[in-house]
Amino acid sequence: MLVKMKWTLILVTLFLNDVFSYKILVAFPYPGKSHSILGEGFVKHLLNGGHEVTYITPIPIKKPHPNLRQIDVSSNFENFVFTNSLSFQKFLDNEVDFKDMHTMYRLMLTVAEKGVTHENVQKFIMDPNEQFDLVIAEWLYQHLYSGFATVFNCPYVWSSSMEPHPMVLGLIDEIGNPAYFADHMSPLTPPLSFSERVSELWTVFYLYRIKWAVQDLEVEAYEKGFGPAVAKRGLRLPAFEEVKYNASAMFGNSHVSLGEAHRVPLNYVPIAGYHINEQTQPLPENLQKIMDNAPNGVIYFSMGTMMPSKTMPMELKRAFLDMFSSLKYTVIWKLEEEFKDIPKNVHVVQWAPQPSILAHPNCKLFISHGGLLSTTETVHYGVPIIGVPLFADQFINVLRAIRKGFALQVDLGFDTPAKLKVAIGEILGDPKYTNKVKELSYIYHNRINKPGDEINWWVKHVIETRGAVHLRSPALHVPIYQKLYLDLIALVLLVLVVVIRMLKKLISGKNETKQKKH
Repeated sequence: MLVKMKWTLILVTLFLNDVFSYKILVAFPYPGKSHSILGEGFVKHLLNGGHEVTYITPIPIKKPHPNLRQIDVSSNFENFVFTNSLSFQKFLDNEVDFKDMHTMYRLMLTVAEKGVTHENVQKFIMDPNEQFDLVIAEWLYQHLYSGFATVFNCPYVWSSSMEPHPMVLGLIDEIGNPAYFADHMSPLTPPLSFSERVSELWTVFYLYRIKWAVQDLEVEAYEKGFGPAVAKRGLRLPAFEEVKYNASAMFGNSHVSLGEAHRVPLNYVPIAGYHINEQTQPLPENLQKIMDNAPNGVIYFSMGTMMPSKTMPMELKRAFLDMFSSLKYTVIWKLEEEFKDIPKNVHVVQWAPQPSILAHPNCKLFISHGGLLSTTETVHYGVPIIGVPLFADQFINVLRAIRKGFALQVDLGFDTPAKLKVAIGEILGDPKYTNKVKELSYIYHNRINKPGDEINWWVKHVIETRGAVHLRSPALHVPIYQKLYLDLIALVLLVLVVVIRMLKKLISGKNETKQKKH
């Protein structure tokens, strides 16, 4: 009887998986480790939901699931000149400017075009037998990946790797009011002063000017990358302006515990932390032993994956080691190279399972570059941080963490180790930092649904409602001049001009009549 029930349950499960199983394309071609982590997060949850997944990635998953097919674009790493700029030495010498948004938009478009025109991707999309129910496409300062949905004639959902900001919200609704909704690269937080409001308004105009400057290049890349595949299917390639605003929803790597309580449209879905495994993986034996036997706790030091720590000048690395040797804490430092003459309390590792380290109860502090994945993990596991930001949104992430009360910031320079020692004393000497991050961790975890469940619910909803058109904002169809009532203002001004002129004529006429009488 038990055996019969067991087989019945298995058959029911297989039947349900077959009924609710969809074919989904996850497009994350950007050649960067952190973005591949986000892509893998979607793949993991979709596979757990019983779907068939095709994944465009520069870092293929080892030992893939049977329902996973991968389109390898790893060769794009070779041509990615941006990685040559990611050097601590160049950063310290001020040789590169990571805040030039015009260069950033053009660079990301070039990278995206290489991903779309990659021979493996072209071979894949040129096959007319390929069909999908949904595309999940990464937005990273370009809109090119929306073209995959055009090829396969299916709905798509944007994935945004950052907190909501004007450029992404404008794709599914409208930009936030710059009077209180600062740009994602802005250090400002509401309430804003008059000059700050003017600055944020100017930033919006500046970003729209950049979008306008690169739009011809984007259209050209879109037609080149997707035109032949669409034509082979006997379809018409729609205008790019139509396609890039045609998303059914947006998955945002955000949560109110990490950012601000901004107003967002109904089809913006916050899923921060979706890349973190629900079951924490066990630590390797050597790290488990180190963390278990740290009498005063562990400080974990990692500057992320984009800028290799091995590019740090030897003088600075030695200064860090000297400073760490003076602490009573055990230090685990992720450094991608062999190192000699290391203090007894410091352990250098070339690879570190970051979530598993942060999850250990003996982890007291995380010294981080301030990437959004890392700051999300600190709140997930309830560990305070000291941020040493380098570029992009890292400064804003650290500043936001400081304002929320669980972080301090130390800027990168040759005096960083000395300043870092002072910050360590402050953050580990005052329980308010740990208490605050534990409080935010509760808010972060106290959700109606887990991020993975949200992803699978929305995927099913978008597909089964044929694109969730009912959730699309009417703001997408309203021109900017109507949103700002510029036409009304123009009409009022016109009426005022007409009235003033009529009054002038009337007064002038009366004066002439008086003069004639006299």
